[in-house]
Amino acid sequence: MGATELASALKGLRGALESVRLPLPGPSVGEHRARRRALLDQLDDYVLPRLANLEAPLLAVVGGSTGAGKSTLVNTLIGREVSRSGVIRPTTMSPVLVFNPAEQDWFADERILPGLARTNVSSTGTSSIQLVPEPSLPRGLALLDAPDIDSVSQANRRLASQLLQAADLWLFVTSAARYADAVPWQFLTSAAERGAAVAVVCNRIPPAGMNLVPGDLARLMSERGLAESPLFAVPETVVDEAGLLPDAAVAPIRAHLASLAVDNQRRDGVVARTLDGAVRAMTEQSRTLAGAVRDQAGVADQLRHDAETAFDEAARAVSVRSADGTLLRGEVLTRWQDYVGTSEFTRAIDSRISRLRDRLTALFKGEPSQALQASAAAGSGLEALIIEQGRAAAERAGVAWRANPAGRELVAAHPELARASEGLDERARAAIRDWQADVLALVTEQGKGRRTTARVAAAGVNGVGAALMIVIFAHTAGLTGAEIGVAGGTTVVAQRLLESIFGDDAVRRLANTAKKYLDTRVVRLMDSELERYRSLLDELGVDESAAARLEAAVAAVEDVRAGRPSDPAQITAGEQQDPPVGAPRESVRIERVDADGAGSVVDAEIIDETGERS
Repeated sequence: MGATELASALKGLRGALESVRLPLPGPSVGEHRARRRALLDQLDDYVLPRLANLEAPLLAVVGGSTGAGKSTLVNTLIGREVSRSGVIRPTTMSPVLVFNPAEQDWFADERILPGLARTNVSSTGTSSIQLVPEPSLPRGLALLDAPDIDSVSQANRRLASQLLQAADLWLFVTSAARYADAVPWQFLTSAAERGAAVAVVCNRIPPAGMNLVPGDLARLMSERGLAESPLFAVPETVVDEAGLLPDAAVAPIRAHLASLAVDNQRRDGVVARTLDGAVRAMTEQSRTLAGAVRDQAGVADQLRHDAETAFDEAARAVSVRSADGTLLRGEVLTRWQDYVGTSEFTRAIDSRISRLRDRLTALFKGEPSQALQASAAAGSGLEALIIEQGRAAAERAGVAWRANPAGRELVAAHPELARASEGLDERARAAIRDWQADVLALVTEQGKGRRTTARVAAAGVNGVGAALMIVIFAHTAGLTGAEIGVAGGTTVVAQRLLESIFGDDAVRRLANTAKKYLDTRVVRLMDSELERYRSLLDELGVDESAAARLEAAVAAVEDVRAGRPSDPAQITAGEQQDPPVGAPRESVRIERVDADGAGSVVDAEIIDETGERS
């Protein structure tokens, strides 16, 4: 397959990466977010522009540690100061791009690094790039002086990393004093892992170290998969009045770059190797991102489940405790007894039901206000139970979320999630009022018959409704001692009252229906409390389907790569990949300039499987 097909597949990958969201906090989330941003930047800054312009000049990005002499090296390679150097760090903040004037069209627009504004003057910001046309630079090559990878400025470090990802060739500059530092090797190891074309310059080597430092650095390069990368050893020397190194000190570097510019086959090989390595690394990292998306979806599902379980348990507890006799105590019993005159009514229950029906009006001593009080007392007990369980559910949800790293940060940002909402009490009262209205409506509907209507009227609609509530609270589990006898008698009174009015079957239907209405309203109330947790998770926008889209896009890219011909001009470098890190390596070629300016090449550094030199 050619560059067009690969570019199309990579655009699909870019779209899938754009849709990835990792909103939940967690131990590795910051790393995954940075990886996603870096992949999008590399697609925009380098991979897609390079695929669209394979004949564009080779872009060599000069990067490295603070004080390694990058700008001085660039200036010396050009023969004049094009990038400011000095002892105050950082010196390079705005990147400097040097190219042959005949090739300005390649760089004047936003073909590469589209996020950076073009300027013709030096800048101290990180949002622009200075363009410097230079006739002495051979056509087919451009040099970009990047900020320090270990700059004290975070913006500089971020830009340096972005620019290195946009390079066809990394010209990595370090010094004899800094070549073993950890930060440079993080970048170099990353380059080796993705098969990028790299050349390393070890600068400012003192005379005493010329026989030791290059060899040791070559060993480190071999161990980290960079054995095939050229290493240039530049001695410590005095700069001239223009701030330039002796020309002989950089001659091997200049020759290496010039040969890449003029040798189309070598140039195509560098572009193919770097581009193919970048695409391969993208597919691997995108798969990792897809896994991170699924992990986030799993965390979001667990948090949602924890909250739902807490409030489901609350609704279940209300359902059980509203039917196990727990509510048949205290105010409920007192008001019901006031209404029916428990002792006399209970004795009358022993009479025949027909006689009870005939004497129903005479037996009831209760006033309408007492019926209302009995109903209100039943509702009050339910209200307290619901509020208690709603608060307990919020506490359980908060505890469960705090046990999860992501949930812990969410609760810290939204502490109200660990307690019931401010409106719970009022919504509980409203739910009970609505349920009591349901009960009265049931009683009224069931009592539409002429004789039944008279019986309901005799006891009062509110009284009959209260009796139905008492029956719902009927079972005596949870009560002990004298309470059982009192509550049991109370339940019998209510049950017999309802049976005398509606009949056995109708009472069972009424009780079941009223209980279902109660449970439904409690579930709705708990759902309204749960909605705070659901809404927060929904607003975060965790989308597990993004993982499948990303994996499908990765598969499409890999299919194209697998079917490409081996022509470097069509970006096929499958045979040019580095051997695995740690495998036996060839010799590291070290280009060295002696202190007197005489050049020499060392080819004798051979690293075998044991790491020994020969």
